Amino acid sequence: MDFNHIKEILAKQLSISEDIIKPESKIISDLGADSISILMLLMTLEEELGKQLPEESLSEIETVQDIITFIDKYK
Repeated sequence: MDFNHIKEILAKQLSISEDIIKPESKIISDLGADSISILMLLMTLEEELGKQLPEESLSEIETVQDIITFIDKYK
């Protein structure tokens, strides 16, 4: 899953413009996500990948790039 696809998902789920989403954007402080938003993101990613992802690993995710790394790790 590439950056542009993650950017689309985040923009839709957080109701924000794709223009403000950068790989280094912090999901909580820069993009305004909360714990519910992050769980919803996890569920969306699970649907797209067709596999369950470990929730405990979410604590490792701070930036948009971390999401990409996380997905690559569990593909």
